[in-house]
Amino acid sequence: MVDTSVAREQLKQIVERIERLEEEKKAISDDIKDVYAEAKGNGFDTKVLRQVVRIRKQDTAERQEQDTIRDLYLHALGMLPDFEEDSE
Repeated sequence: MVDTSVAREQLKQIVERIERLEEEKKAISDDIKDVYAEAKGNGFDTKVLRQVVRIRKQDTAERQEQDTIRDLYLHALGMLPDFEEDSE
């Protein structure tokens, strides 16, 4: 016969760990919201600030590739000026 009390105790410990981590995650999320509110109070654009944070998470090559593709799309839609090379 399987000892269900051991499995039950393991399950209880796992659930309690998850619950603690969820509480920590909520606290960190609240802290991040507070920092954005502080930034907004100091005159920073939080929408742009979130973009900057997201961009800083990317590695350089990934960011450059996305920038190139975005510029290509914007150019194709007529949203970027044509860049003419100087010929001498």
